[in-house]
Amino acid sequence: MSEPSALMIQSLEKGLSVLESFRAHASLSLQEIAQINGITMGSAQRVAYTLERTGYLSKDARSKRYSVTVKGVGLGYSYLYRQPLFQHAHAVLHQLNQECGEIVNLSVPDDGDNMVFVMRVAPARHIPEYMPVGSRIPCISSASGRALWAHLSPAELDQKLRTVTPIKHTPRTTTDMAALRTLIEQARHDQYGYADEEFYAGDVNVASAIYDETGTPIGAVNISVPKPRWSLDRARQELGPLVMRAARVISKRK
Repeated sequence: MSEPSALMIQSLEKGLSVLESFRAHASLSLQEIAQINGITMGSAQRVAYTLERTGYLSKDARSKRYSVTVKGVGLGYSYLYRQPLFQHAHAVLHQLNQECGEIVNLSVPDDGDNMVFVMRVAPARHIPEYMPVGSRIPCISSASGRALWAHLSPAELDQKLRTVTPIKHTPRTTTDMAALRTLIEQARHDQYGYADEEFYAGDVNVASAIYDETGTPIGAVNISVPKPRWSLDRARQELGPLVMRAARVISKRK
């Protein structure tokens, strides 16, 4: 829970926190809801009941466990549908997909240290890893995150690398802070970032940052390709220029 404030509606904050706790769980019991959110069983019961009555949660009659309903999808609909950035990016991503014949993604940073996927275009011949809209990937393990962090000031980057918690998602995940700094500095020099099997085994991806009208990076275009059909060197040589061009086009059309 956040710091107390006279303007804060704590019951609403609890409800939103409970909804967010289902990101990592298909279903939760009342006890699990209470433990994850640091609230009492009584509070968990009231929040879960309210969310069930309003249609955001459903309760299994036998197991008594709660799950998010399809109504939860609507919470992000306005953000995805009304953002001019996404409307303009849609055509660019499809054009990029036709050009490279590979999976193309658009992601934006959340308030923490993750990139959130908001748009994906996949070729018909390839069944990609299931990554629905809203999926999160750590900035330090993704080309998109490194492309954005390349624009941080030295002090901001130091702070990020001091506080981030590296997780070994694959045997190739970079967890050494000095090595991560080198990769981010390289992304700054090249104007695109890359990651080699760092979140998913067999996946190579390159990405370039999208900017708003003030020049602030607000997202990234990403191309994801499979090994062994693509090597890292080939992906960087052929796809790096494509993501940079697509990112520039989206930035100008915002």
